[in-house]
Amino acid sequence: MTGRHLFKTYENRKLYSMLLLSTTLCIAATLLLSSYIFYANSVRIGLNQVYQSDLGSLTQTSKVVVGMTQSAQSLSFQMYRNTTISKLMFYENPSIYDVTAATGELAGYLSSMPFIESIYVYNAKSGLLHIASNQGQSGTFTKEELADTGIVEILGRFQDYKPFTPIPRRYSVQQGDSRTIGVYTYLCYEAIGTGTNMDSAVIVNISASWINKDLGQGDTGAAGISYILDDRGRLLTGDGLLAGVPAGQAPELQAVLDHDIRGQESGYFVKEVDGTKSLVSYTSPDPLGWQYIRITPYKQITGKISAVRTTSISIAGGILAAGLLISWLLSRFLYRPFHAMASKVSTLESEKRNALYPLKQALLRSLVQGTQPLRTEAHWNKLKEAGITVDFRRDYRLVLLRIDGFEAFREMHGDDLTVYQFAVMNIASEIASPAFRTETVDLAENGVLLILGAPEVGESPEASLPDPGMLLPEIRRSVLDYLKLSVSITCSPAACGPEALHPLYRQVKEAALHRFFLGPGCLIASEEVLQRKTADYLFPVDKERRMTEALMAGKTEEAKGLLAEMLQETAAYPFGALQLAASRLTATIGTVVTAVQKNGHLELGRGLEAYVPSLHGFESLQELQGAFFSFFEELRSRQAEKRSLKQEDLVRRVNDMIDREYGDPNLCLNKIADSLGLSSIHLSRVYKQLTLLAIVDVINTTRLEQAKRLLQETDLPVAEIAERIGYTSSSYLYRMFKKNFGVTPTDFRKAQLQAGER
Repeated sequence: MTGRHLFKTYENRKLYSMLLLSTTLCIAATLLLSSYIFYANSVRIGLNQVYQSDLGSLTQTSKVVVGMTQSAQSLSFQMYRNTTISKLMFYENPSIYDVTAATGELAGYLSSMPFIESIYVYNAKSGLLHIASNQGQSGTFTKEELADTGIVEILGRFQDYKPFTPIPRRYSVQQGDSRTIGVYTYLCYEAIGTGTNMDSAVIVNISASWINKDLGQGDTGAAGISYILDDRGRLLTGDGLLAGVPAGQAPELQAVLDHDIRGQESGYFVKEVDGTKSLVSYTSPDPLGWQYIRITPYKQITGKISAVRTTSISIAGGILAAGLLISWLLSRFLYRPFHAMASKVSTLESEKRNALYPLKQALLRSLVQGTQPLRTEAHWNKLKEAGITVDFRRDYRLVLLRIDGFEAFREMHGDDLTVYQFAVMNIASEIASPAFRTETVDLAENGVLLILGAPEVGESPEASLPDPGMLLPEIRRSVLDYLKLSVSITCSPAACGPEALHPLYRQVKEAALHRFFLGPGCLIASEEVLQRKTADYLFPVDKERRMTEALMAGKTEEAKGLLAEMLQETAAYPFGALQLAASRLTATIGTVVTAVQKNGHLELGRGLEAYVPSLHGFESLQELQGAFFSFFEELRSRQAEKRSLKQEDLVRRVNDMIDREYGDPNLCLNKIADSLGLSSIHLSRVYKQLTLLAIVDVINTTRLEQAKRLLQETDLPVAEIAERIGYTSSSYLYRMFKKNFGVTPTDFRKAQLQAGER
């Protein structure tokens, strides 16, 4: 009876503690939920109120700018119609009386409009500027006498500015004076003919303080910073002193402008700007294409509301803490024996699991690498003892996950590499386990192997293996989200039987090399890749020859394009085709370098092997191309150092003449030398030294390329084509075409027609 009573007492205590804990949690949850709803609504209302205030202030500023623009436009038109002032614009030498009268008119305009800082009248014929100004220089000045050097630049590039669009800037009051004035400049000009020359101009400078005075004056009193985004993409502050801020100097704000504000209708959003969470209010583009932006710190708006939220959370937290303490005190005696038993069981399971994991990994590696046979029942029992659940007598697949940018990653996280690989194995196993019997293998290199076996639950041994197509993108995405790692995934077809495990692994491993073409984060089906045959690949000898000629001639961009084409063509074949092409191209370029060094007396700082050490040192086609391209640029820079500007101009003139007169049968070295006033021996030597090509070879190459073009694009007879390109007979064209391209002109045209029909 005593034992039963004691057990009942424990049960009552447990029930009481659970009820108390539930009540405590409900109260705390209710307080938290109501506080959150109140806080969210208050914040939304507060943000909207601040936005409406900001929008009104910013819109008013926009109206001021547009109004000032209209005033400047009207004033400019009036001055053009004013016969007195127009004499300053169009008369090259106006009389002193005309100048005096016009200056008085300008002063009258200036005094009648207090927001105008200064007015310039420019005469292009005389090169003089007549100025009326509240501060600084007034009178008639040449461009060299002006303290305002910025207006000289604007007049010199007047085509870059749209008339009557404000140009924000600052200019000096006097020469040698450090004081500057902030203005918005409005340019009205008259151009002659096509608009490439300016005849006259009227420049109205409106004080920046008149336009910017309302920025930052919201009704709420919230501290904020206002900006203007003009039509040229410049960011301007509105602090009363015009301060042009190129958007490139504020990267975070520039990102906000590009993605969320530019060209959008008026609105607001909350975002972190310059490390501070802020409310960003903005207007729609006005008729000038300008937008007005106000950035207010979020804490200034939600400070008091946040205090109420913090108080509510504190109260709820206190209630929760007190309830948990009381519940813990009441239930601790009940859970003590169960806790001890559970801890002991957990310890035993952990020890067993830690002892089996290395054995399991070693056994799985030996299976996929073909060193461990599965022939007898003892072998199968060994798998079960190690905890391997995949039945290799049923269907299974292999999935190889490789870390992209592995070498760079190992340099940064070498000490944690094992931890990252283990995390990748856990993520992949957890995602695949609901649909498959799953095992993961650490391959001790830049990869993890995932074995997907047919599920056992409720299925017969003949059941087919599910398609993992939906799981693989999820695995890749999860690894990227949780570990910030990009992985490429290669999946094998389904196989059955332990004897297929090692061949299947080799197939997946070989197919994974195709990541080189597809790039980081790709999904590769090994069966599709390995259906291609390397034997079908033919190295493009013609492109190789053209690339060699381009390198020798210093045509680096053409050589780059041909190299990229040759490497990209190997993507349609197994990886061995790329290895073959890369090896041959490396040898060919090495030969070119040797010839260039010998003929051009060049010394390269590093050899080709320093740029392209080995194909295994690259993970993508772009990296390999980049290495070759870097070497091409080094070669070009060295070649350029050996050529003078005069010699380069000579080569250009020879090439231009060949391109222009290749159809002349009499075009030859002597004719070109005569036209340039040089001896043929000297011209031949200089041209060969700079281009490593003979002029006669260039003439023939140009003629043959034109023949190829005419064969492709026209139906002209071969004899007429020969005449057009400067050959005196079609038989000579046949002989030269066959020698250079390996086919006759007729066969080449037929091949092109057949290719077009396909």
